Amino acid sequence: MPCNPLREPFRECVSKIKARRLRAFLIGALALHEDPMQPIDRCLLYGFVDAAYLRGRSPERVARDLCEGGADLIQLRAKGLPSAEVWRLAERLQPIAEEAGVGLVINDFPEVALDVGAPLCHLGQEDFFDHGYTHVRELFGQAPGRRASPGVGLSTHAPAQAQRALAAGPAYIAIGPVFATGTKPTATPVTLEYVRWAAGHVSIPWFAIGGITLDNLDDVLAAGARRVCVVSAILGADDVVRACQAFKQRLVSNARECL
Repeated sequence: MPCNPLREPFRECVSKIKARRLRAFLIGALALHEDPMQPIDRCLLYGFVDAAYLRGRSPERVARDLCEGGADLIQLRAKGLPSAEVWRLAERLQPIAEEAGVGLVINDFPEVALDVGAPLCHLGQEDFFDHGYTHVRELFGQAPGRRASPGVGLSTHAPAQAQRALAAGPAYIAIGPVFATGTKPTATPVTLEYVRWAAGHVSIPWFAIGGITLDNLDDVLAAGARRVCVVSAILGADDVVRACQAFKQRLVSNARECL
């Protein structure tokens, strides 16, 4: 029952209000505990544990540094490694990400994501459409037991690819590479024009990716991006935590300005 200050003593009214607020807080806390990863539309910074950029650091250390620095999502990318090795890495990283409330994304291996309980997997255009898939639900069929199927992110490099990807029902899409990048040395940059297009045409969460640094981040945000994926500008830093924090602070500030 709502509190009626005209019929109830002031102190009783205040007590009821405090009790309702406490109950709402506890319900929210329990909900967060049951589903520690925040919704993708609230995610701003997408980091990577990329086997090609470890620089002598362990995958676990990089994952912890990304979590401490404020990454909302972390992708395990291990190009060239067999699925069994990717599975072993994912098994080690999933508990770290889950404890921090960060979503782990498995690149290229949706079955690994399903097996280790990662909330997301990511596929390129060729890995999805060239294998005959037209909708993400076709990837997993009936998931074993009660475990929910991972959400799926898809790469896109042009408006036509984005429209095709959106029809496939992904959790998010990636827009890029915006600039030239060492992680995709043969890819042609899509430039900020594609970012501007995405800002005006894509209604689900999307992330700008490719060659994004602190020096060009403002240009990417001015073009309409709200979320970014960052690989080398963070993993190439001597202090991953501080590099991650620098990106996150700029992204949070921009998000507040856009409210």
